[in-house]
Amino acid sequence: MRKRPLILISNDDGIDAPGIYALVNEIKKIGEVFVAAPDKQQSAVGHAITMNYPLRAQKFYKNGKFFGYAIDGTPADAVKLAVGSLLKQKPDLLISGINHGANTAVSIIYSGTVSAATEGTFLGIPSIAVSLTTYGKPDFRYAAKFTKKLAQTVLKKGIPAGTLLNVNVPPIPEKEIKGVKITRQSKAKWNDWFETRKDPNNKEYYWLTGRLVDEEKSDDTDLWAVEHNYVSITPIQYDLTDYKLLGVLKKWKLDY
Repeated sequence: MRKRPLILISNDDGIDAPGIYALVNEIKKIGEVFVAAPDKQQSAVGHAITMNYPLRAQKFYKNGKFFGYAIDGTPADAVKLAVGSLLKQKPDLLISGINHGANTAVSIIYSGTVSAATEGTFLGIPSIAVSLTTYGKPDFRYAAKFTKKLAQTVLKKGIPAGTLLNVNVPPIPEKEIKGVKITRQSKAKWNDWFETRKDPNNKEYYWLTGRLVDEEKSDDTDLWAVEHNYVSITPIQYDLTDYKLLGVLKKWKLDY
């Protein structure tokens, strides 16, 4: 009998987040699940890793049953520690999520959810990042079911080395989903600012706020897809080289 695949699950919302719980319940139907996630909220930490103090992994229980390991570090730390120390074998697949909030456009750069999947890609593991595109009251059921089906396909077909799949699911009932769009990252940017406020001691502090501005309105982007009730799947890479400029720079004669 063929062995069930080993699937590592992490996130950036913390190990006690409802999104990761919904994901684990679905993914358990297709494989052996190992959970390693931050012990607290780690949204927008990007790909930070911990170097100046030790990491701790505590067993985490949910409803009286062992759920996984809570790591007192970043999402990338959780994945790195799981693969490097906690697991006895390399996972067949890594899934990061389900994030509470969109990871489209420039938000991909800041995302701890995407960074956990990126770390998996660094380590040679096919990886998927999944987000539900709402900051309101979430219902993760459809996103979890969709991710299970996508995971089965990835386990069968694979993902090219150096690439991960960034998935964004609209926060609507399953019957309202129009389909799946294979998309590119939108060029939309945050128009953000700091609100100046005062604490009870009348001392000023600053709170970042803003809104995502999409000037493209192109129907092949992640942002357009979720706004029009499609699941968006974007293949992304961690190679940041600008290959077009590479040849130009070689002609600049910079050997001063």
